[in-house]
Amino acid sequence: MRYGSLDEFLTNGRAALGKGPVAMVLVEDDVEVSTTLRHHLQIGFGTVLALMPAAFDLPADVTETVHRIDFDATADGAVTVAVNRVIGAAPGLWFYYCFNAEYLFFPFCETRSVGELLTFHAEERRDAMLTYVVDLYAEDLGKHPDAVSLEQAFLDRSGYYALARLDPAKEGAPKERQLDFFGGLRWRFEEHIPPTRRKIDRIGIFRAKPGLILRGDHTFSDEEYNTYACPWHHNLTATICSFRTAKALKTNPGSTHDINTFKWHNSAPFEWHSRQLLDLGLMEPGQWF
Repeated sequence: MRYGSLDEFLTNGRAALGKGPVAMVLVEDDVEVSTTLRHHLQIGFGTVLALMPAAFDLPADVTETVHRIDFDATADGAVTVAVNRVIGAAPGLWFYYCFNAEYLFFPFCETRSVGELLTFHAEERRDAMLTYVVDLYAEDLGKHPDAVSLEQAFLDRSGYYALARLDPAKEGAPKERQLDFFGGLRWRFEEHIPPTRRKIDRIGIFRAKPGLILRGDHTFSDEEYNTYACPWHHNLTATICSFRTAKALKTNPGSTHDINTFKWHNSAPFEWHSRQLLDLGLMEPGQWF
């Protein structure tokens, strides 16, 4: 089904939100759009929304299974506008949001669905899940000038770290169970990344509720949603494996000529399997086995 605008979808297509969990894919360009949509259908999302420019095409098999919404995902504030509008339309439903050329992985996702993941997470009285955005990049930028290659994707196996998230309302005291996470290309090429965009943490999975607001830094107005775990034990986390930063660095005129390769001594081929991400400590199974 195709809708001419987000308003049209929320007016005529709201029934699609009755089958969750819902994945929202914000399409910024025409890179790996269909593979992104297929990946999230395959891991078990009940509904997948593609918010994308009207000029882009989709293969027939994807068009039949995805709710397409004409939308400019590159406009200022587009992400918060889209997510917050949908939150208000479907309180109680689990949502996930990402961009094209981003792929969600969670513990044991090869044998368990995202619905099973969220059922367990909800049983632990959690309404949001921390996701780490882990950069992927092509091995050979000569062959892949946009830095995107599914067949020859690499990631950083180390170089990740966390800092306390300070609370201005409490004279800079650290916020409870909240951290700012850094690493990947945003750390290694930080001179090309604005300071406000260097974090790699995103509350990418959450349950909508009345009054909830997504903020521009990928955190929510409810501070408990921004925590990495509950007070009594570790909780599940997930990973969004993303070509978005590599793609931006190689297509931006201000950085592309300074970067001949993204590989370094801590690069490793991406295996497209949750076990690798668990072994590298890039997501947490919590009490889920």
